[in-house]
Amino acid sequence: MFDRIAATQEHYLNLLSVRQKLVASNIANVDTPGYQTQDIDFQREFLTLAKGGTPTVVEPEGLMTNNDGNNVNIDQQARLLAENTIRFQFVAMQARGEFKDVKMALQDGRNG
Repeated sequence: MFDRIAATQEHYLNLLSVRQKLVASNIANVDTPGYQTQDIDFQREFLTLAKGGTPTVVEPEGLMTNNDGNNVNIDQQARLLAENTIRFQFVAMQARGEFKDVKMALQDGRNG
């Protein structure tokens, strides 16, 4: 069971890493004419990654395009960056708790 949980967390963290890179690229290209925002469908990709797939990068729909053809919304990207950070911290905290439980179980086994 621990292996399954660890594998799921690993997939989730990999997905967060992909999104982090895309958001960083979007922010870096906020003033690049013609640049189109890139993202992933987080929920769909999580299920895909759990099955061993690779994330598919998509252009989000419904974004306003500037006169120069760029559609990066810096406020939206800042929100995604903050959301990604919170998700990462949550999974890291979960993993620490699980490792702590395993460590305690191992220590109890040696003492018992």
